[in-house]
Amino acid sequence: MNLRGGGRLLTATQVARMCGVDVKTIHNWVGKGRIRGHRTDGRHLRFWPLDVVDFLRAWELGVPESLRSARLRVLVVDGDAAVLAACKRALSRRFDISTTDDVIDAIVAAATLRPDVLVVGDASPLDLDHLARGLGSNETTRHVRVVPPGDITKLRESVERLQGG
Repeated sequence: MNLRGGGRLLTATQVARMCGVDVKTIHNWVGKGRIRGHRTDGRHLRFWPLDVVDFLRAWELGVPESLRSARLRVLVVDGDAAVLAACKRALSRRFDISTTDDVIDAIVAAATLRPDVLVVGDASPLDLDHLARGLGSNETTRHVRVVPPGDITKLRESVERLQGG
């Protein structure tokens, strides 16, 4: 499996520096399931930024500015063009936004664009939980965080919280 991610994946060395530990410790933590890492075709460890944020928070290590300020990729799916436009306005300054009004296009985009966050409004005929379970069960998309759009004014804050901001 190829986990390139367009330069967005972190190396074990980068994560070790963020945690103030040796690289071997990171390998041990992955082996014990404390932090979720992924192996490249060459067997090197790579980490999705939000997985590292989750780990740092869980162990109260503090999230470095480099992770807090990184531009997350956000994919928004909703059948209502007005909701898509509102989400784009609310999020586009801080995040890289893609939108679609079709749930099938969203599923394909989740695998090809590799967003960090999927905002799911009307995803008929699928519901939010079903979509989240499906993405979570696939190695290529299990890193994607799925959130409802809810109140548009609070959506940006919700996505920023995922990032440690």
